[in-house]
Amino acid sequence: MNTRRTIRSFVLRQGRLTPGQRHALEQHWVHYGIDYAPVPLVLTNIFGRAAPVTLEIGFGDGDSLLQQAKQQPERDFLGIEVHRPGVGRLLSRCHEAGLLNLRVFNHDAVEVLKHQITDQNLDCVQLFFPDPWHKKRHHKRRILQPDFAELVSRKLRANGHFHMATDWQPYAEHMREVMAACTSFNNLADSDQYTANNGLRPLTKFEQRGLRLGHRVYDLRYQKRR
Repeated sequence: MNTRRTIRSFVLRQGRLTPGQRHALEQHWVHYGIDYAPVPLVLTNIFGRAAPVTLEIGFGDGDSLLQQAKQQPERDFLGIEVHRPGVGRLLSRCHEAGLLNLRVFNHDAVEVLKHQITDQNLDCVQLFFPDPWHKKRHHKRRILQPDFAELVSRKLRANGHFHMATDWQPYAEHMREVMAACTSFNNLADSDQYTANNGLRPLTKFEQRGLRLGHRVYDLRYQKRR
């Protein structure tokens, strides 16, 4: 029997739910939530149409993902987040906005990608401000590893995009190194190796505060080769 423990890229904190978040999880999950099961999903059945699909991993409080879904009604969006307060907050705001093009997972992103998302079915995967796991002994916990880059590649259509962002330079360099070794992708950056945001994703309040303090944000965009 294989007893090897899976290394996870997150620590599941038991954050306190507000009454509003709890209500949203109880009342709106049925409309916006997708329960985990190791069975491939048919996204056209979930959204009731065939449209380009963007998947965001670790959406936090969901503000950025919500804005994208509002601004791009022609696209469908999937969000994955393990922390229930953020999920509850996003469900509440989805209900308020009456969105039809956004669905949410409350589960480990690697398991969702492996078992629920079929190959060559996504147009874009987003990984914005993942935990950088600063200490060297924790680097193995970083979600972006060679195996994960290959997993994302399998799920993207030809010419699909993988967009990452971080405000921690050592993690940006780690991302660049991992992606440079992955032959499935081309870097869309110029000689700086990083790309300008230029409105490709909404700025979060946390990011805006960091920019005002002079912190640099590193965007990395890659395109899957045919």
